[in-house]
Amino acid sequence: MKIKEITTMRGPNYWSIKRHKLIVMVLDLEKMEYFPSNKITGFNQRLKNLLPGLEEHYCSKGRPGGFLMRLDEGTWMGHVIEHIALEIQTLAGMDVGFGRTRGYGEKGVYHVVFSYVEETAGRYAAKAAVKICETLIAGNDNYDIENDINILRKLRNDNRLGPSTESIITEAEARGIPWMRLNDSSLCQLGHGANQRRIQATVTSNTSMIGVDIACDKAETKFLLRKAAVKVPDGEIITDVAELEQACDFIGYPVAIKPIDGNHGRGITSAIKNIEQAREAFNHAKEISHKVIVENHISGADYRMLVVNYKFIAAAKRSPAKITGDGKSNIEELIQKENQDPRRGYGHENVLTKIEVDKISLQLMEKRGYNLQTILPENEKLILKDTANLSTGGTATDVTDIVHPSNIFMAERIARLIDLDICGIDIIAHDISKPIEETGGCVIEVNAGPGFRMHLSPTEGLPRNVAAPVLDSLFPDKKNTGKIPIIAVTGTNGKTTTTRLIAHIAKLSGKMVGYTTSDGVYIQNNMIQKGDCTGPVSTELVLRDPTVNFAVLECARGGLLRAGLAFQTCDIGIVTNVKGDHLGLNGINNLDQLARVKSVIPETVKNDGYAILNADDDLVYDMRSNLDCKIALFSLDENNPRIKRFQEEGGLTAILENAYVTITSGIWKMRVATVENIPLTFGGKARFMIQNVLPAVLSAHISGFSKENIKAALESFVPSDIQTPGRLNFFDFKKFSFLLDYAHNPAGMRALQNFTDSLDFSYKVGIIAGIGDRLEKDTEDIGMIAAEMFDEIIIRNDRDLRGKSSEDLTNLLRNGINKKDPKKLITLVPSETQAIRYAVQNAKENSLVVLCSDSVTDSVKILKELKRKEEKGELHYNNFIKLGIN
Repeated sequence: MKIKEITTMRGPNYWSIKRHKLIVMVLDLEKMEYFPSNKITGFNQRLKNLLPGLEEHYCSKGRPGGFLMRLDEGTWMGHVIEHIALEIQTLAGMDVGFGRTRGYGEKGVYHVVFSYVEETAGRYAAKAAVKICETLIAGNDNYDIENDINILRKLRNDNRLGPSTESIITEAEARGIPWMRLNDSSLCQLGHGANQRRIQATVTSNTSMIGVDIACDKAETKFLLRKAAVKVPDGEIITDVAELEQACDFIGYPVAIKPIDGNHGRGITSAIKNIEQAREAFNHAKEISHKVIVENHISGADYRMLVVNYKFIAAAKRSPAKITGDGKSNIEELIQKENQDPRRGYGHENVLTKIEVDKISLQLMEKRGYNLQTILPENEKLILKDTANLSTGGTATDVTDIVHPSNIFMAERIARLIDLDICGIDIIAHDISKPIEETGGCVIEVNAGPGFRMHLSPTEGLPRNVAAPVLDSLFPDKKNTGKIPIIAVTGTNGKTTTTRLIAHIAKLSGKMVGYTTSDGVYIQNNMIQKGDCTGPVSTELVLRDPTVNFAVLECARGGLLRAGLAFQTCDIGIVTNVKGDHLGLNGINNLDQLARVKSVIPETVKNDGYAILNADDDLVYDMRSNLDCKIALFSLDENNPRIKRFQEEGGLTAILENAYVTITSGIWKMRVATVENIPLTFGGKARFMIQNVLPAVLSAHISGFSKENIKAALESFVPSDIQTPGRLNFFDFKKFSFLLDYAHNPAGMRALQNFTDSLDFSYKVGIIAGIGDRLEKDTEDIGMIAAEMFDEIIIRNDRDLRGKSSEDLTNLLRNGINKKDPKKLITLVPSETQAIRYAVQNAKENSLVVLCSDSVTDSVKILKELKRKEEKGELHYNNFIKLGIN
């Protein structure tokens, strides 16, 4: 079997609107296409023995054991691999369950689709599942499944968000606040564009940088708190071991030694009773920080008080990692038993962290005269760490409800003194239910970016949703979910022009617009990235920009199939049309499948948003049956029965009515502008441009823009190489005109034909090319349409032939041309640049040259250069050496 491709869906996609995180593997079964599971001797039993959990898989039978029934009946290896990939992820602690396997359109080739939690783990699971399957097919019973599970677990832990960040993200999702991860660590954006907020673990956009700096300097923190009459331990800062003995003597034993800027309990040693222990603790602290604090050791329990938005939220009593003897097991065995607690995991994967034996653990044993082989007496407790941090195996007990009001007041006051909206205040006290002044307690530290795990999942006591107040502080208005208006545009033709026109209307209406097109990404009309930018990466570029408060996003099939959408919902989704283009690529082999791809956009429209659909296109109109949102329709035919019926039902429409672009709602009607005054339509001759205007006007109306602003925008949106590059760009030379357009499929060519037929030129020349990754029939159709449109045809090559030879593409175009007119004048020119120069220098009087362009930017530059030469009298006609064959 051969993996041909693995892609990762990260948002709404062709396979599922609601399940965003999917691995899509294109798998060629090769010879295994002819061997279903029940035809391979011993395969089913080997699989059941290796992965007994498959018994819980429902599959199409709809009940546990359903997949095993399918296995015994005989199912293909793609389906088996789907279930293996799900099961090994589950065994690694990842909750996955969705999968499906569908034909790709080629014999023996399948789309194997399954859910994932962490992308790298999901991709590994795809490859491992194929390897497992191949091993079992070969009759090998000794596959090391534990190795795969350990690798998957490590991949998950290496790439997942930490528990604190994850809790905030989970709370944001529950509130409908979109988010995106900005780096490989914990920096995340909540909301979009100008409404975004950011978090990094538990540091937020509202957190004071000065407050963080103070909290990271333990000496500075103690100084400020002491001046504010907050009880803190006495201590001194030293940098050299030569100062150590004097500092310890001055403070008096027992002492605690800690790095000045450490965290997570690293480098801290407490209850030091002599200079030998002090030296060892000093060296340990110096590994973390240049400066070291020597301070009073305060006896008592270790408490963490959490303050969010300057309000007390939760408190936990922390205990260091420890074991209890049974009189039979040695210390090493007791630690192993403790680590078997299902609540303990590696790093932050579970409620508790596994206990690791380190230098501190061995020192604490040595103080008791023990080592790892010592049998600990029954019921004797042995502390294994000198700090109570959860990250070192400690435990936490929730004590929120018993904290004394005086201590709450103190904690909230400390947050203000240090100026930290979110902080963890560490206190040593014998009893948190009493004022610390009465129990000899002290404030030990103030932590910026405190961990939430001890509060979210305490070992004992009530779990606290401490992420909720973080979201309350970032988005105090409950109705504010951090979103900005998003208009998504898809379809076969017209997407880019529609997107640009909507962006133009929004800009004139006072919005700060970010938009994506097949030409590039624009922020407030400034191109910040050039190229075909119609996928999720470009979408994220707009939605990350803090200056954008209105997004218009062109969404093409390629991005939808490669990764899905980069947003979960949009306010308005537009489908311009569905025509044959790119068929035969990525497993999309017919118009119905292509329509399913395009329908992802309207299906992501939020419930109170609008899907704007083309009522003149059967495939687009039929999308309405699967939508949960509001619907608006547009049509070039005001008498379209679908439009009439929808209007009678009170529906919202945009139509071409008596040469006016008109919006209707029930019996209400608003004429926006006459097409003669809309430059984009060329006086109404470019009907396909009117078809782009209608959904743009509808979306503007739905967005609340005034009729006056919409009309002004329509009348000021002039088609040109600046405003609409590659879309009906005219260059008028002295004796002829040159039209550059991006038409690249039969439907686009037909639309262009209807326009050029309305133009009064005595001779028309077309420059066309075949596209290598299109259906051969589409290329022939382009030749046939060109033969109808033009008196003369120039065939050129694209820069990228996309898998076919220039000879093959030329022959396909010739075949199409010859079917309409075998005597048509044809010239072959190698490149688009040479074709432009040849056409210009051989142009006839009152002729029109039409270029169907692949390289719009470069071709525009050449045409402007030729125009300048003509103006200077340097352009000479009919002196070009002819290329190719007539």
